[in-house]
Amino acid sequence: MHLPRLERRPELDALRGLFLVWMTLTHLPTRFADLVNQPIGFLSSAEGFVFMSALLVGRIYIREIQQGDEAGVHRKLFKRSLKIYGYHLLLLFFAFTIAAAYAVHTHKAALTNLLDFYLAHPATAIVGSVLLLYCPPLLDILPMYVIFLVFTPVVLSAAVRFGWRKILAASALVWLLAQFGLRDYVHNWIVHLTHLHIPLQETGAFNLFAWQAVWTVGLWLGAELAYDRFPLRKVPRWAVAICFLICLLFIGIRFSWLGPNMTPQSFGLQLDKWQIGPLRVVNLICFTIVFYWLRKYVIRVVSREPLLTLGKASLQVFCAHLFFVFVGLALLYGEVEQLHGWTAVILLVVTFVSLTWVAAREVRKRRDKKNQPATPHVAEPQSVSR
Repeated sequence: MHLPRLERRPELDALRGLFLVWMTLTHLPTRFADLVNQPIGFLSSAEGFVFMSALLVGRIYIREIQQGDEAGVHRKLFKRSLKIYGYHLLLLFFAFTIAAAYAVHTHKAALTNLLDFYLAHPATAIVGSVLLLYCPPLLDILPMYVIFLVFTPVVLSAAVRFGWRKILAASALVWLLAQFGLRDYVHNWIVHLTHLHIPLQETGAFNLFAWQAVWTVGLWLGAELAYDRFPLRKVPRWAVAICFLICLLFIGIRFSWLGPNMTPQSFGLQLDKWQIGPLRVVNLICFTIVFYWLRKYVIRVVSREPLLTLGKASLQVFCAHLFFVFVGLALLYGEVEQLHGWTAVILLVVTFVSLTWVAAREVRKRRDKKNQPATPHVAEPQSVSR
């Protein structure tokens, strides 16, 4: 079956750029982090970034799988996984050398706390980090991304063979098991197998068995979008209205406007970000439906520079933003947890100017490579025998 070539959707790049800006503001140790930390309901930049990344992967590769090029998809996504893994190793090298040395010699509490397990057990930490088992804070998104990408061709192939209902049901079952301690059991088994005694809290904040549901749903919606049959279009208006009211309820809970029994603390793990608790799932579904219904206005707001360029070079921008987060942590002193005044302003300006430059450079490099004319093959003259 011949299918038209997929056109690039600039609004998807812009949304990913928006989540990168949001993530950067959240991670930089300034007062702006408080303003962007789940500003509406229980939504974070991490969920948006992971979801959009999965949606783009599903949209791009599902048709190749259906046309029988499974080997090609496996090869492309494995190469992509290796590339991201390489960037992760570079970030680890920077953290374990320059950042760790600076933390030890200057007694910077923020950096020391970030790398405390490495500083106490360097050999175990290095081996564990290479195996994606030890994930220091801030350096735990890329390992999750690598693992999800490696399994993505299997998920897409299974979806083509068995249908998305069975895939989504299996993903929901794994998420449910994650709520009852699946991660703990797997962690204990890995420690027993590898003899790497890495505490559970040092394996990263994200519960992969719960977050795989975010990735799987993103793959499913991306696959449907590739064939222009997006399921959210079928949501009736009355359901959108109910979702809107539920969103208002979660916003009230987020800011403790509904009394002492309706606060984030009173619901605990039900709204937990790292576990993707049950109420957080409801929150995410409702906000996704409402934002999709408002997509005309959302696209109009976000489809502009520099978000478009930042989204096109998301991997490079993500890695660069972590460098500036480390710089911000290095500027903290004593018990101060956030930068203030001109120091914070200068850090923010330098960070976003640099991220825009990194993204523009990467996009320009890709464009030049794409437009580079192929070198014609010139046959060498045959030697004349004497």
